[in-house]
Amino acid sequence: MSVALIPLAVFAASQVGTPGPANMALMATGARFGFRAALPFVAGVALGKQLIIWPIGFGLMELAEAAPAVFTALKYASAAYIIWLAWKVANLRLGQGGGSGKAPGFAAGLIVHPLNPKAWAMIVGGFTAFVAPGTSALTATATIAAVLLACQIILHPMWTFAGDRIAKTVAGTPAEPYLMWTLAGLTVASVLFVLFGGGT
Repeated sequence: MSVALIPLAVFAASQVGTPGPANMALMATGARFGFRAALPFVAGVALGKQLIIWPIGFGLMELAEAAPAVFTALKYASAAYIIWLAWKVANLRLGQGGGSGKAPGFAAGLIVHPLNPKAWAMIVGGFTAFVAPGTSALTATATIAAVLLACQIILHPMWTFAGDRIAKTVAGTPAEPYLMWTLAGLTVASVLFVLFGGGT
């Protein structure tokens, strides 16, 4: 087969399911606003990865090779944005319906992965490691897009639901600020690992 489907699926599940900026954002959103209120955000996050997959599949990496400084700058700007979001998470307090503001919606979710360096590294890794030479761009891109979306449909709601359950346990307790700082710290650590540790 032109795309190594089973190894790609294992890779995708391991990457989508492990901690990273997107999953930390999903957990924090579920913790702050509850699972049901967070579902539009979850849908946006899942579909937002498609905004990266298709341009990469149809030649964006060639542009990256032609202008590497631009893409390096974008990578660090994206990381800075994710770290800023982590700071906001650290200072949030839990309690569904008990605070001001509304849960982030579908549009807010769409931009999470385009600004997520882990997502870029994951998708590039998918194309370089699991696609056979000579495979058409459409076949490769559609396969990777479908596999990643399937993993996200299963795993992203699980992270959000975990946040909801944790919130019901610790909201209003002395452990609450420590939980939010831990989520923020994991978000920052995941970004730094991708930037400097060579991870995906």
